[in-house]
Amino acid sequence: MAILRSWKCPLAQSDDVVRMRQLVREKAVGLGFSLVDQTKIITAASELGRNTIIHGGGGEVDLNEIQEGARLGLQLVFTDQGPGIADTELALKDGYTSGNGLGLGLGGARRLSNEFQLQSRPGEGTRISITRWR
Repeated sequence: MAILRSWKCPLAQSDDVVRMRQLVREKAVGLGFSLVDQTKIITAASELGRNTIIHGGGGEVDLNEIQEGARLGLQLVFTDQGPGIADTELALKDGYTSGNGLGLGLGGARRLSNEFQLQSRPGEGTRISITRWR
């Protein structure tokens, strides 16, 4: 996999999620994503961006236009230095919530992505990478 272009977005407050969503939309349109695929990656990005701020205490997202063979895609890597996730398997189960939500965020983001990776350690923060291919 080759990274063709990359952008960084801080995630510290709700306005940052709005800016990030706009950038994700712009890059997805530029890569020729269908409207459905645009909606899927923007929805997943929005959820993960909010999680980064609310649960991770803020962080950043790297947006990468990527290529693998003839495929083009958009990879988003969310990182924070927050408290981490003690049980990642449990956190990915629908209905589990560590806050007041419905418990669909991480699992939903995984379903909306072609590729999903979650790395987290208590006390060390969280890194989530999602990829959507065109």
